[in-house]
Amino acid sequence: MLETIWFLLWGVLWAVYFALDGFDLGMGMLKPFLARNEFEKRVIYNAAGPFWDGNEVWLIAAGGVTFAAFPLAYAAMFSGLYTALMLLLFALIIRGVSFEFRSKIDSPGWKAFWDGCQTVGSFLPALLLGVAFANIFKGLPLDQNQIMHGGVIDLLNPYGLAGGVLFVLLFLVHGALWLTIKAEGDLRERAAATAAKLWPVLAVVIVLFLAYTFVATKLFDNYFLYPALFLILVLPVGGLVLTRVFLAARKFWLAWGASAVLIIGTTLFGVVGLFPALLPSSLNPAWSLTATDAGIKASSSPLTLAIMLGVALVFVPIVLGYQFWVYKTFSFPVTQEDLEY
Repeated sequence: MLETIWFLLWGVLWAVYFALDGFDLGMGMLKPFLARNEFEKRVIYNAAGPFWDGNEVWLIAAGGVTFAAFPLAYAAMFSGLYTALMLLLFALIIRGVSFEFRSKIDSPGWKAFWDGCQTVGSFLPALLLGVAFANIFKGLPLDQNQIMHGGVIDLLNPYGLAGGVLFVLLFLVHGALWLTIKAEGDLRERAAATAAKLWPVLAVVIVLFLAYTFVATKLFDNYFLYPALFLILVLPVGGLVLTRVFLAARKFWLAWGASAVLIIGTTLFGVVGLFPALLPSSLNPAWSLTATDAGIKASSSPLTLAIMLGVALVFVPIVLGYQFWVYKTFSFPVTQEDLEY
């Protein structure tokens, strides 16, 4: 029971991270195409400024839960996917540094360099996270000793790249919608127009990715075994449709919320399809690392999981309360007066 609870919490933590950090990654990717002058660039930076580092708390939490609750899966993932994860880490570091260093020297060349770092540091995590999770959905070449065969090039298979494209599009739309909330004037209108143009592309990619998932993975097995699970699709489908409806009605907060539901629902659809496997083996299903005894059990002892659950029940609400306060406090658009201050 505890293993199942922590498996679901593991999936929820990743879903929340994607929904929160996704919008500032999306804005970072969109900045070269939407910002036409220094003022608009600063608006985009400040639209992410109070949130981006707090959002990454959920990435740390997801990684920490993987380590503490499922140590075998953590060891296999961080050894077999070492190169990809190091690229992800360095990209996130470069992006974080760009927030702090860009304004230190008033030089066009200096600012252009850090703008480029911001864009690259936003694009690579979105792509790499999508590639990584798509490969997990597809199955990794794990042997009976939990050793992963192949290298980073093997991760760049068609299904893995399709997952990367899906994540990039999800975050682009999410970021554009956040900018409709935080910007004013022409920048807001360009952000809204960009979200509207990207939405049909995203819708087509989601449908194609689902069809590809049906062919390339076993994610649908749980759903055919327990048809009631198909109700989970209400989240991504409803989120996708309502994103466009609210965007057309210029209800930008609701559109962004619907986009967050789309991202969370898409992630949970994959996680529920995986259960009980955290890292399915493409070589032999019996070698998969699982939360239960269905394969090679990767979870910690019941005592460890029970203690962690108690800690989570105390501290997760505190983190949620803090983030709610931050989002409420900085919910207003970024203005010229804010930048001058």
